[in-house]
Amino acid sequence: MTDIIQLKNVKIERDGGTTFVILNRPEKRNAMSPQLHLDMCDALDWAAEDEETKVVVLTGAGGNFCAGQDLKLYFRGTEDDPILRNRARRAAHSWRWDKLSMFPKPTIAMVHGYCFGGGFTPVIACDFAVAADNAIFGLSEVNWGIIPGGLVAWAVTQVLGYRDAIYYAVTGDPFSGTEAAAMKFINKSVPPETLRAATLELAHKLEAKSPAGVRYTKEAIRSVRNMSKEQAYDYLNCKSDALKYVDPENGRKKAMKQFLDEKTYKPGLGEFNRAG
Repeated sequence: MTDIIQLKNVKIERDGGTTFVILNRPEKRNAMSPQLHLDMCDALDWAAEDEETKVVVLTGAGGNFCAGQDLKLYFRGTEDDPILRNRARRAAHSWRWDKLSMFPKPTIAMVHGYCFGGGFTPVIACDFAVAADNAIFGLSEVNWGIIPGGLVAWAVTQVLGYRDAIYYAVTGDPFSGTEAAAMKFINKSVPPETLRAATLELAHKLEAKSPAGVRYTKEAIRSVRNMSKEQAYDYLNCKSDALKYVDPENGRKKAMKQFLDEKTYKPGLGEFNRAG
């Protein structure tokens, strides 16, 4: 078994093939400090390479997801240290969008308690998001006289309709997990006492599927959103062909055999046997 990396502001826990990557500054509602950003880059790099990790769940310790940037440490604390400011800025962008949005394994944001400001970006970057009904989301930057920067405003427009995006960004009004699900900001919300179980149910469903198939499918969905029809057609044909050569399980051939020859697999009615 691969040793779990030890970090100052991020905690990692295993549950079978699902690895929980946990923002771990509970006394600050997991507000993001420069060190947390650096730790998250290390945590995601480790999880990407860890052979036992099939799915990553991103969440926060102590009953909250993330209260946004730690204003004191991230802004004031780096005013006189331009090297640390630049390192923190690069790390903040890297893990919250680049690493998460292109992560090679399925990612799920599990949101409870507060999710504010800069905490929105990693939720959107994850492939899936499940929240407690009573989770509290808020774009409160306008109340400080600033805009949702650091890609937050752009990321919000990727998942919210224009009216919802501009309303919550300009008013700063919070919204609940139930409202987030209704707006499709997240996949679904559940009672808080069932949040972990619901998240693991989804994680186990993803674990059971072809890793190569899942990776290529989520990459395809993300990529074609901003393509023309012609570009998407060419890209998807190439992506489909490439999958045949990189899938060590040869999932397509197995599924065809189980469906056509053995009659053991019926899409929507039975499970594909990856070991078959």
